[in-house]
Amino acid sequence: MTTAQAPVYPADVYSDDALHDPYPHYRAIRDLGPAVWLPEHGAYAVGRYADARAVLLDGETFRSAHGIALNEPANDAILGCTLASDGERHAHLRRVVAHRLTARSLAPIREAVTAGADALVDELVARGSFDAVTDLAQALPLSVVPDFIGWPREGREHLLRWAAANFDSFGPMNARTERALPQCGEMAAYGSELVRTGNVLPGSLGAGVLESRDRGDIDTEQAMMLMLDYLAPSLDTTISAVGSAIWLFGNHPEQWDRVRADPRLVAGAANEVVRLEAPVRAFGRITVRDTEIGGVPIAESSRVLVIYASANRDERRWDRPDEFDVGRPDSAQQLGYGYGEHGCAGQALARMEIEALLAALARSVTRFELGTPQRALNNVIRAFGSLPVRVLTG
Repeated sequence: MTTAQAPVYPADVYSDDALHDPYPHYRAIRDLGPAVWLPEHGAYAVGRYADARAVLLDGETFRSAHGIALNEPANDAILGCTLASDGERHAHLRRVVAHRLTARSLAPIREAVTAGADALVDELVARGSFDAVTDLAQALPLSVVPDFIGWPREGREHLLRWAAANFDSFGPMNARTERALPQCGEMAAYGSELVRTGNVLPGSLGAGVLESRDRGDIDTEQAMMLMLDYLAPSLDTTISAVGSAIWLFGNHPEQWDRVRADPRLVAGAANEVVRLEAPVRAFGRITVRDTEIGGVPIAESSRVLVIYASANRDERRWDRPDEFDVGRPDSAQQLGYGYGEHGCAGQALARMEIEALLAALARSVTRFELGTPQRALNNVIRAFGSLPVRVLTG
C-alpha cells in the first residue's frame, strides 16, 4: 500500500488531549485534504462532509466487515453483526428488527416515553439542582431501552459499563481498548445466555429476534449478535446527545429562549446538538478495491476512518459551522446518525427520547446554570461523565 500521494497528519487523534478537544485536529485534517494519512493509526482520515457522505454511500467499495474498528481483535469479535456486515447479509439482519424501529412502529410507545420524560423533568426541576448526565441523560434511556430490547432485570446494572466498553473497543489498540475488550466478552457471554435460555421480555425486540431464530430466519450466533447490536447505540448515543444539549443550552441561553418561545424548534434543536457535538466521533471502513477519495488514490485493503464529528463542522458544507443555531435550516443533513445502508437504525427512538426531554424542560426551565463538567473519555463516544446543573424557573 502506498500513501505517498496523501497528505499526512502525524498526531494521535485518540490521545486524552485529542479526545478532550478534538475539533482543532479535525479542522487540521480537513485543511490538509479530502483523505489524510494517519500514521499513528494506519488509516486514511476523511473529515470533509462531501467525501464522508460519498464513502458512506459506496458500500460496494468501502466495506464494514473487518473495517469498523481500528484494531483486529475487535473487528474479529464483531464480524457478522449488523454493524460489521455488508450487502445482503447486512440487509437480512437489519430486516429482522428494522420493522420495530421505524417511527411508525414506535408510535405506540411515544406516549409512555413522553410521560416518562415529563415525570423525570418534574422531579428534577423540583429538586432544582442535579447531574444532567446521571440524573437526566441516563435516566430516561435506562427506563426505555432495556425494556424495549427485552433484557431481564438481572444484569441491567452492567449495561452502561458494557455499552461504553463496546464503543471503546472500536478505537486503536490503546489502554482504553485493552480495558474494554474483556468487558465486551462479558457482554457477549450474557447475550449468549439470553439466547440459550430465552429469558427476554415478551413482545420485545429480543423476543422477536428469538422468534426469527426459531423460524430458521437466522442462526443462534446471529440471534446473539442482534440481541446486543442495538443496546450500546441505543444507550450511549442518546445519553451523549442529552448531556451535550444541556451543556450547549447552558452556554447559549439565547438559543434556549428561542426553543421556549417556539416549541416547533425542538426537533431542529435536537439535530443541531447532534451536528455540533456528534455522539459518535468516527467509524472505519476497509476498501475492497483500488479507489480514490476526492482525487486521493486509496489502495485496496486500506483502512478508512470516516470522522462524522469533523464532517458535521466542515466549513465547505455549513455556514458558521462552529456556532450553535437551533434554527439552522439544514441541521437534519448532519451525519451524526451515520448515512447510507449503515445509517443508525435506532435513530427514531433516540430522537423521540431527546425531543421528549427537551420539550419537557422547555415548559418550565428558563435557564441552566452549569457547574464544572467532567468528560467521560471514550475512543468513539463524545460525552460528559458528569455535568452538575442548577435550573431556574419562572
